[in-house]
Amino acid sequence: MTFRPLTTAVALALALPLTAWANQATDLDEVLVTATRTQIALRDSLSPAQVIGRAEIERSQSTSLQQLLAGRAGINLTNTGGMGKQTSLFLRGAGSNQLLVLIDGVRIGSATAGLPALQDLPVEQIERIEIVRGPHSSLYGADAIGGVIQIFTRRDTGALQPRAMAGIGSNNLREASAGLGLGGERGWFGADFAFLRTDGINACDGTAAGWGAGCFADEPDRDGYRNRSANLRGGGKLGEAWTLEGTALRAEGYNHYDGSWANYSETVQQVFSGKLRFAPSTATAFQATVGRSYDESDDYGATGFVGGLETRRDQASVQGDFMLREGQTLTAGLDWLDDHITGSTAYDVDSRDNTGVFAEYQGRFGAQQLQAGLRGDDNEQFGSHNTGNLGWGWHFDGGLLLSARYSTGFRAPSFNDLYYPYYGNPDLQPEESKNINVGLSGEVQTWRWTLDVFENRVDDLISFDSATFLPGNIDTARLRGGELTVATTFAGWDLAAQYSHVDPRNRSNGTNRGNLLPRRARDTGRIDLDRDFGDFAFGTTLNAAGSRYDDAANLVRVGGYATLDLRLEYALGSDWTVLARVTNLFDRDYQLVDWYNQPGREYGLSVRWQPAR
Repeated sequence: MTFRPLTTAVALALALPLTAWANQATDLDEVLVTATRTQIALRDSLSPAQVIGRAEIERSQSTSLQQLLAGRAGINLTNTGGMGKQTSLFLRGAGSNQLLVLIDGVRIGSATAGLPALQDLPVEQIERIEIVRGPHSSLYGADAIGGVIQIFTRRDTGALQPRAMAGIGSNNLREASAGLGLGGERGWFGADFAFLRTDGINACDGTAAGWGAGCFADEPDRDGYRNRSANLRGGGKLGEAWTLEGTALRAEGYNHYDGSWANYSETVQQVFSGKLRFAPSTATAFQATVGRSYDESDDYGATGFVGGLETRRDQASVQGDFMLREGQTLTAGLDWLDDHITGSTAYDVDSRDNTGVFAEYQGRFGAQQLQAGLRGDDNEQFGSHNTGNLGWGWHFDGGLLLSARYSTGFRAPSFNDLYYPYYGNPDLQPEESKNINVGLSGEVQTWRWTLDVFENRVDDLISFDSATFLPGNIDTARLRGGELTVATTFAGWDLAAQYSHVDPRNRSNGTNRGNLLPRRARDTGRIDLDRDFGDFAFGTTLNAAGSRYDDAANLVRVGGYATLDLRLEYALGSDWTVLARVTNLFDRDYQLVDWYNQPGREYGLSVRWQPAR
């Protein structure tokens, strides 16, 4: 499948009704935290960003984080065989190990592999997701080369709100969840539990015969998956100036897959966070945060247990926010992170810590907006590393914002990169990136749109060196592209359209120079269309991606695809809702990784209970 070039996106943006700038859009109050580590209006962000709220999550009827995020601006996804299978997210062409993922402000992901296990994070536990594109190491330190995705767990306000959901679907899918929450002026509390199980599909068409044959196994069977999760949270005000809150999330995954030495895994992800905030005035606030993320994975084969690893990441930070004068804010703080691994594989080094100091300035001078930040990190293994950002914006009359942002980032090698037996290279150095982004966004009547173009150059890219059979700092990559998003309401219909183009090129000297980086589609797009008809609600999602290469030499091509999903809701009174969905309506046969299958047409039926307040 092919897409028109980015110039089509530019033309579409310029074709919007620019003559009506005097009429502001109505939905202007969306809040963003991740882009600056302070609350700002989404429309004022100089970093390209997107927010997915709980209402949109429920309306989408997504059963996985992969399904919820697919096709959104800047995002490329790969998956090795359906629900629960390893899922990698490429943001603006940067790899999953160049992406920082936070849950309630706590960094997650395996320190060994350097990847977050996105496939095991249940959507029923999520209140909102913030996606910020482009390097943000000046705020968060290592790994934020492609951007930052922050997941906020469920939180309720108002009177006690119970809820429950149960559903069934194709491939013997069973899912259920239950929870409650309440929140008032002095405190809040909540708890949610969720369960999902599916018999799955045949994940891999590989064979044990021959080199490069996918999963190197002859296992034409169903590869099922089971997930159970729990989330607890609570907080309250301690006097007028102090606030204390805490959250805990645990997700367990039980996954069957096709493999030559192991074909079943059990995983655990746990995230704990606590925050104490002191705000003596509207101009000054301090907060201290502590957290721990825990990642465990055990693999099993025909003879039983074959190996396992555990990652513990302890974290702490202090931050102060100071209003210097009206429209000018200074944020400064200190972060501390300690990674520690244990398991059946011996590493030469099994722990390291990192301390970072940062400062971020935000200023508004009439129509002009300025942002500048600096950060210094002291890593136990790699010494000091400095990053920064500089952003500028011009707010024109009628809701038009022109912005430009320059930022730098870095990624520290993972423990696998450095020390995995017979593979690691302890001489690796951190990757470094330099990025520029130019954006234009507007709001007019019910129209909201953004257009961003960017270039991100990554030096010392860590990749496999075919000469030494070890990873090395041998590559330079150039990630160039753009994104267009459009949202509006017309004749009762809610429309959201997103299109991304990225050209992720290998710029290193060697036989692969000029090739596309593997597993990234150059073009992706998504269109969501929804409408309420009294007690009925109807929606559809078109998701598409162009072709990609599965190898660095660009010899193995994985074709593009387009899928269409339908969804329907019917309100049985004020408390009960019946939901039905069809995904991949036309039963498209496609892959995201060579040899690994994706589900065909699937059906789902569920019922949701949530008493009206």
